Amino acid sequence: MSEHIEQRQFVSWFRKTYPGIRIFAIPNGGVRNIQTASRLKAEGVSAGVPDLFIPAWRVWIEMKRADGGALSEKQKDWRGYLKFCGYTVIVAHGCKAAQDEIIALHEAGPMK
Repeated sequence: MSEHIEQRQFVSWFRKTYPGIRIFAIPNGGVRNIQTASRLKAEGVSAGVPDLFIPAWRVWIEMKRADGGALSEKQKDWRGYLKFCGYTVIVAHGCKAAQDEIIALHEAGPMK
C-alpha cells in the first residue's frame, strides 16, 4: 500500500478510536508546480516536518509505507529538533505500526 493509503487508514482509525482528540496532517508532501511550491515555502511549509500532529498528546507522527521507506536527512533533523523540544516523535511503517505505537503511548501514561 502507498503511504497515502496507510496514513488515511490510520487517521480514520484514530478519529474513531479517540473521538475527542484532534489529529491533523501537515501538507508538506506531494508534487507541486514551482509557483505553488514557492508560495507554500514563503507561508512556512518546511520539508521534513512529520506528516501528522496530535496537539493534546504532543505527538508527531511520520508515516512510511509498511514495506519500507527511510527518513530523509531533513526528516531526521526535524525529528531530533522536535524531540529536543519535548515532543514525542513516532516513525511508523504502516497503519498497524502507527496504531500499535499510539495504543502503547495511551496505555503507558496519562493521555487526555
